[in-house]
Amino acid sequence: MKVIITTRRCKVPGPIRERAKMLIERAAKKASRPYRAEIIFQEDHRRSVVELHLFLPRGKVNVCTAEADDFRSALDRAMDKLNNQLDKARDAPHRGASAS
Repeated sequence: MKVIITTRRCKVPGPIRERAKMLIERAAKKASRPYRAEIIFQEDHRRSVVELHLFLPRGKVNVCTAEADDFRSALDRAMDKLNNQLDKARDAPHRGASAS
């Protein structure tokens, strides 16, 4: 899976970038055949914002955004949201599945 990290109007330390990559790869194991992930760090009115995009087959995209005082907290909040989305998608009944 390809992981793209982007920064907008800010600088992000290397350890935070590595943590973000490790967390998104761990979360991607819950998804069905992810092929790309984007992590966007940005500063917005002195608030740190992290946006996650996880691209899945058939045009499905999981998007999560979180903001906090620092990038680490924002990253953790966004990852919690992404994990919740992936858990709900995994537990949801599949379309076309017959009820027996």
